[in-house]
Amino acid sequence: MSNPTCTEMQLLVQADVDGELTPAEAARVGEHLQNCPDCAALPQQLTALSARLRQEATYHSAPESLRAAVRARLDAARVPEAAPAPRRPLWATLWAGMRARTAVPFGAGFALAGCLALALVLRPGGGLPDEIVADHIRALQPGHLMDVASTDQHTVKPWFDGRLDFAPPVKDLKEAGFPLTGGRLDYLAGRPVAVLVYQRRQHIINVFIWPESGHSAPLTTSRSGYNVVRWHQNEMVFWAVSDLDPKELAEFAGDFQRS
Repeated sequence: MSNPTCTEMQLLVQADVDGELTPAEAARVGEHLQNCPDCAALPQQLTALSARLRQEATYHSAPESLRAAVRARLDAARVPEAAPAPRRPLWATLWAGMRARTAVPFGAGFALAGCLALALVLRPGGGLPDEIVADHIRALQPGHLMDVASTDQHTVKPWFDGRLDFAPPVKDLKEAGFPLTGGRLDYLAGRPVAVLVYQRRQHIINVFIWPESGHSAPLTTSRSGYNVVRWHQNEMVFWAVSDLDPKELAEFAGDFQRS
């Protein structure tokens, strides 16, 4: 392709980071990155995400009884191995997958990164805070953060009409230093939920909202370096999560409730 799309190039960048490209392919990627501001930051983002996953990963050893059971099942199911198929370059596999779908935002590399990110926070018995932080991490991958991107609450709020069985309150907190940037639909706690996206400097704040009766005490907690605040208001529950420090996130929650 003489004029490759950014989508194709984003897949090739992932393969380049993994050392899968030929020198000619790598040169094409380098030329595109020099002329495309939208793609230029992608190699750094991929490298930083990989380093963070390695730094924060938590390992748990399986008990010997489980190891033995798994080995026994594998031995019972083992069949003679067929001759391995010729190995295709990673970028070609990703591109074939993209061609088979109508849209693949950033390819399998980010999907794998998302799975690893979820593994960091979804631990047995972790509960809803872990699920919410996992959703927050997944949303930070490029192309996943917003379904509607707008700083105008009168654009974001109507977007949810007909997509949910409730109307989430959409508030403009720009004057308080927390500008609205958009929203999306997500699935959490066994139901569709609204997510509002705010920003504080370079920090993203995801606010998960769904109907819930009751008035349990506010909750402040943290998971894997992310802070979480929960509160109830007007028969709805709100969960705000961000890598902001706890004081600023509490300030955001207070501004949201008062506005």
